[in-house]
Amino acid sequence: MFKILVISFTFFLVNNVFAWNEKSPSDLNIDSKKIEHLFDLAFSDDATQSVVLIKDGFLIGERYANGYDKESFGTSWSVAKSFYAALILISIDKGEIQSLDERIGDYINFNDERDEITIRQLLNMSSGLQYPWHQHEAMFFKVDHMEYAKKIELEKQPDTLFEYNNINSMLLGEILISATGKKADILLEERILDKIGIANKTLWRDAADNVLTYCCIDMSARDYAKFGQLFANDGTFNGEQIISKELIDETFQYVWDTPSTWTTSTRGYSLHWWVSRYEENSKIFNASGRFGQYIFVDNDNDVVFVRITKYQPSFGSKQNWGGLSWIGNINNVGFLIWLYQGLESTGLVSFGNADDDISTPNTRSDGESDQFYDDYQLILDAIQDLSQ
Repeated sequence: MFKILVISFTFFLVNNVFAWNEKSPSDLNIDSKKIEHLFDLAFSDDATQSVVLIKDGFLIGERYANGYDKESFGTSWSVAKSFYAALILISIDKGEIQSLDERIGDYINFNDERDEITIRQLLNMSSGLQYPWHQHEAMFFKVDHMEYAKKIELEKQPDTLFEYNNINSMLLGEILISATGKKADILLEERILDKIGIANKTLWRDAADNVLTYCCIDMSARDYAKFGQLFANDGTFNGEQIISKELIDETFQYVWDTPSTWTTSTRGYSLHWWVSRYEENSKIFNASGRFGQYIFVDNDNDVVFVRITKYQPSFGSKQNWGGLSWIGNINNVGFLIWLYQGLESTGLVSFGNADDDISTPNTRSDGESDQFYDDYQLILDAIQDLSQ
């Protein structure tokens, strides 16, 4: 189950890609039964594709569903929010953006009350922008996601209520273009992914060539773990300070109590990261995405745990609904997911190769989570137990 490979550095370079230095759990004085328990919990959900566990910068365990391996892509869904939020932090470090409390009107000219929303309020999901029951997931089925986002008006006073709103994250792309002159996916490659050794990935844009900064990055579980390790290691990777420790510390705060339909436990939110547990001896944050994609980070104890669900990648990196473009006129997100999953399962449409009419991130029904959510608190207990 666990591979043993002891090298003097946390990462080693192969063909300009950083690979994990692997150690056995016993090398780090961790009972392997604790890891088996964590992994068994994750795989009690048949939707699980991959799990990867990092401790003190070393890969100490991984497991894959049948038919998948360490190279297999998962799709991030909203995990991508944390990636693109990190670019905002880097732009602050570089002086391109003055602070988290700067007005978004300095970068996006709405010419109305939306100009007064701050970058922090976008990142903390407290902008006050109009908030429907589907959290603007309907945007995913549009041709031009940014056009949709810019039409959303202010509904309430900012900083009065946490509302998980995809528009907040989509607007980050416009802020980054204004601040740097470059699109967010190019920045992500140059400022983060290249530096942490992620070469194989898909960064999705919509049909209008807007970067999907609220969702949609494809890569392996091992590579998602590299991003988690960047935050677990206070913004450094392979000896380079990529994000200042000051802004990592700013991220790892408990800001909002957040409602949930699937757990009775209180969670928090801060700068596009969820706060899963915030106790004296265990502060577990996570980037999370639809259907159960997770990067858990215990910064104090230097633990990263990644779980992604089953996924079959589409060809290309630009979303194209092809013959299904009409679905953008429907705002019932649950129905839309049921529709395209059903059409694919019957063979009426297909995703996955250059000959397909449709290209988009697409989680099939076998990648939808259920049990993992039910066991969420047990998962957190098992992560915390690694450091006891």
